[in-house]
Amino acid sequence: MKTPSASLFRELHLQDSPLKLPNAWDAGSARQIERLGATAIATTSAGVAWSLGYRDGNQLPVEEYVARAASIFRIISVPLSADIEGGYSEVPATVALSVSRFIDAGVVGINIEDGAGLPHVLCRKIEAIRAASVRLGVDLYINVRTDVYARNLVPAAGKPSEVITRAQAYRKAGADGIFVLGLADAAEMRAIADGTDLLLNVAVWPGLPPLSELADLGVRRLSAGSWLPQSLWAQNARLVSGFLQEDNAQAMIADAAPYSAINALF
Repeated sequence: MKTPSASLFRELHLQDSPLKLPNAWDAGSARQIERLGATAIATTSAGVAWSLGYRDGNQLPVEEYVARAASIFRIISVPLSADIEGGYSEVPATVALSVSRFIDAGVVGINIEDGAGLPHVLCRKIEAIRAASVRLGVDLYINVRTDVYARNLVPAAGKPSEVITRAQAYRKAGADGIFVLGLADAAEMRAIADGTDLLLNVAVWPGLPPLSELADLGVRRLSAGSWLPQSLWAQNARLVSGFLQEDNAQAMIADAAPYSAINALF
């Protein structure tokens, strides 16, 4: 397996400032993000799903996603992490087999989520993934997303303690990081970071504290999630609507990146 190594990806989580991941959805977006200064590439499962014609939410065929990861790995020189949602199966051995395919495609980190499922089910998946990565000789970074906040799984006052309880179980199962989607409160970030050995990951979110303050709150990783493709979809809709309905083709030209500059990325 070519460099970059899994150990480099781990080291990026231990810098003075949180690791910033502007998530990619295909080889072109990954290449552009890398050239703009990203030190690692992580996929957005939503963006990948939409680009391949599927709904987000564990609908992606694994073979198509692995092929997409391989195409991204081919074009970048920084570590690659893949968001695999819930693992695309409830059978731990099947999830581990899929992760093995991602590792073979060049992936050195994954995100896997609990969603609305039971934490002990995810623990079994994590254990199987860790065992598979050890067999393959790759120190895979397992970042576990919990949806306690995003899905309002418990009353507001109990969310930090519920995340900490889950994080402790995920850590015992073999996880490295805890990704709390929807977490934006500074005091709760600090409490969660202090309550677990897992490295805290948050996402760009309404009400998020200034990025310059996140390190002091215990955040080690900040993800853009699906906001980039969502923004581009909105922009594309404006351009296409103007072209089709308003006979306005100039808007496409006005803000377009030069063809030669894009082509030179590859």
